[in-house]
Amino acid sequence: MDPLAVVPQRLADFLRPHLDDIAAEVAREVQLEVPEYARPADDAYVRTVRAGVTQALTLFVDRIADSGRSGEHVVRTYQEIGRGEAGEGRGLEVLQAALRLGGRAAWRRMMKAADELGLDPGEVAALADAGFTHMHEIMQAATEGHTEVRLRSAGELQRHRKRLLDALFADPPTSAESVRELARAARWTVPSRVAVIAVDGSEQEGEEPLLPAGVLADMTARPARLVIPDPDAPGAPRGRALAPALRGRPAAVGLTVPLAQIADSLRWAARALSLVRRGVLPAEGVTRCADHLSTLMLYADEPLVRALSHRALAPLEGIPAPQRDRLAETLLAWLQSESSVNSTALRLHIHPQTVRYRMRQLEKLFGESLQDSQTRFELEAALRANAVPGPAHEPSRPVPESVRPSVFPLRSTGG
Repeated sequence: MDPLAVVPQRLADFLRPHLDDIAAEVAREVQLEVPEYARPADDAYVRTVRAGVTQALTLFVDRIADSGRSGEHVVRTYQEIGRGEAGEGRGLEVLQAALRLGGRAAWRRMMKAADELGLDPGEVAALADAGFTHMHEIMQAATEGHTEVRLRSAGELQRHRKRLLDALFADPPTSAESVRELARAARWTVPSRVAVIAVDGSEQEGEEPLLPAGVLADMTARPARLVIPDPDAPGAPRGRALAPALRGRPAAVGLTVPLAQIADSLRWAARALSLVRRGVLPAEGVTRCADHLSTLMLYADEPLVRALSHRALAPLEGIPAPQRDRLAETLLAWLQSESSVNSTALRLHIHPQTVRYRMRQLEKLFGESLQDSQTRFELEAALRANAVPGPAHEPSRPVPESVRPSVFPLRSTGG
């Protein structure tokens, strides 16, 4: 049975003349207990809060007076209130707290009126049931309206942020003034410096990750990318804060650069990520470009590095593979040890006499060029490029004959 049919209509007649006073009392309690609604100096706002409470009470009293009255009007009214609260920027939890508090305050007045009218226990129970049902409908409708606006607002904000990201990475670059205008629409504070994280793979439209405040993301790009504002500032998002977006996938963070150079940070991050996939760089957490600058530089133009390797390492041509690998390993360690035999031996875990023997062989092959600074630089670059794990030393395109004495890729030797 509908509990409203049990509540006597005289309760509605008794309450109706006092609705304004009850609403004022309930509104005051809400404003005292919920800080977001406390604007005692703002008369217009106080009237708005009181009007909302009056609506809730009036709708309930009307339903007592007419138990057959549809609750559809309640739903429409509080959906609109929920939309308005979202538009004011108040969170759903604040709205729900205010409704619960207002409901308790109104219930106390209802109980007082029921006592004055001498309602019997059955009528009071029916009133309680009706009141709780009414509050549930109000809460549900307000939540629906609030959520609708927040989702619409979030979608609009995401579209603004996508346009901002497109502008940041545009070629040719977007003007600083246009970036500032787009940033305002995207509610993004323009930083002085940024870093870009490239993430392996991409996601479908709408699969937006949880991100720390200020981080922009385009997870549909390939590779997916995150823009970290002022990454070196205290409290900048890193580590665990970014884990939900990375989802354990390989990622690389480019160098921190001025905002105007953001495309460079992305390019370096994407290059590092590519080298991680190939096994050239270690796949451990987020790869930092700042920790691998020399490798990134070596792989910036791989055909050129291959050409350099073929020319610089030509004296090793024709040496059997096992011996050639040992000589290359020793030469790289010797160059990195600044020509110190003992340091080279320590690096390779071999006897210094073995290093001297191999160096005599290398001096026969390379002659006095081992003392030339330019040759030493080119040799170290070529040897490092060939010693890094992965297929980087294998030409993907033919090297011109003019710079290709022979082809002898070196395997990784750890030197």
